[in-house]
Amino acid sequence: MTMNKGRVYLVGAGPGDKGLITVKGARLISEADCIIYDALANPELLQYAKADAEIIFGGKKPNSHSMSQEILNELLVSKAKEGKTVVRLKGGDPYVFGRGGEEGLALREADIHFEMVPGISSVSAVPAYAGIPLTHRKLSSSFSVFTGRSNPDQKMPDYPWETIARTPGTKVLLMCVERFQDIAQALMDHGLSKETPAAMISWGTYGRQKSVSGNLASLGELAQKSGIVSPSIAIIGEVVRLREHLNWFERKPLFGRRIVVTRPVSASDALYNRLSELGAEIMSVPTIRSDTPTRSRELVECILGIGEYDWIVFTSARGVEAFFAAFFKAFNDIRSLGNLRIAAVGPATAKKLQDLHLVVDAVPASFKADQITNAIQEHESIDNIRILLARAEVANMDLPKELESKGAIVDDVACYRTIAETEDRFGMGEKLQNDGADWLTFASGSAVESFHDRFDLPDLLETYPDMKVASIGPETTKVLKDLGVPPTLEAGQHTGVGLAHTIAEYELRSTAEDH
Repeated sequence: MTMNKGRVYLVGAGPGDKGLITVKGARLISEADCIIYDALANPELLQYAKADAEIIFGGKKPNSHSMSQEILNELLVSKAKEGKTVVRLKGGDPYVFGRGGEEGLALREADIHFEMVPGISSVSAVPAYAGIPLTHRKLSSSFSVFTGRSNPDQKMPDYPWETIARTPGTKVLLMCVERFQDIAQALMDHGLSKETPAAMISWGTYGRQKSVSGNLASLGELAQKSGIVSPSIAIIGEVVRLREHLNWFERKPLFGRRIVVTRPVSASDALYNRLSELGAEIMSVPTIRSDTPTRSRELVECILGIGEYDWIVFTSARGVEAFFAAFFKAFNDIRSLGNLRIAAVGPATAKKLQDLHLVVDAVPASFKADQITNAIQEHESIDNIRILLARAEVANMDLPKELESKGAIVDDVACYRTIAETEDRFGMGEKLQNDGADWLTFASGSAVESFHDRFDLPDLLETYPDMKVASIGPETTKVLKDLGVPPTLEAGQHTGVGLAHTIAEYELRSTAEDH
């Protein structure tokens, strides 16, 4: 094999929930030069990709095949021959009804180095998220797996139905929603009781998961009436009875709610992660991103003269990151900060500083200027002290005015600037416009403004009148009101976690009132 050839990784993306990707799979996505993903791989996983990675949709959707398997195999080979590291991201596990074996053979034949990274299969994960264990000591000691689409040219799979019907244990049917009634009839005709418990789940492990349960005779009609669609899984067997007791996922407070996050999402994003934990289906539609400040020389000068300041005030976690990225270019030692005191607005900002092993002297919970001033005054008089305000390039002027009114000498220095994000790399903006959502969340005034420039916020809300708006705090609320869009709610605690919890509390109250 020549040295300039690339390599291909056949990576299982898991069943849908972004958190179910393997550690190795996530690492390979972050290192890939080219990612070819299919329709069942959660597009949110592409956020791990490098900014310059080539992203190609190579999936197939019902009645709309965008790329044949043969062309896909050729694409994998050609990208590897360009010397690229290629990730073929496939839903579930590539070797479980995923045609990963065919792709591996094509790569082998072309003498392309490839590796297979197994994924969590929907066979076991989707039933688990619907509260159905495939095995149970008292109910089932085995399970078997079948596909309802083994041959697209046949109306029914050519299976030994009598043997299947009489084989004990749980039966799992993949890709069966269109043919379930025929399959169920075949099983009943060959001896399986029509009263056998059965369930069907679509979009399993996603926030939009939908489940229905009944018995073998009734499930097809129940699924049709409930709007069960592909991708779907059916489970047949006594273990389905346990769903009533073990259905944990669908009982989460934000289950079934589609929530838009409008700021850039990282692996440590508190809002994104907490919404996920509460069961929401999240659409990441970032409308802003950070860049270097226009006048970066001012930041360099204040860092070089850091010993002149008595206090440094950070108003965001992003400000902390940007400031210390510049700081460590000038100094190798954190002790070069000297004896200045530190104020951080909000616990998320304080946590970023604590991660650097810095003690935060003042942590006002609110972004209001007077509370920040009061927090500093608890330590010393503000009169004639020098304060470095390290924050975004465009920011509310209330804070420096408040500090200066108390006699402080303030240098308001930009560590970063916020610019509009207009690229819809993964199609989430288009999906929002076409399908709407239950909630829009805003964590800053700049996010509101950029979102409005891109989508026309009042017009979008007129198109989807049931869509609600959530604000992280008073500054963001003010910008929303200026657009004529008073938010449905404002976070009690002005953090990502606080915003997620406030939405969950609202939904729980609404559910209780409906009942």
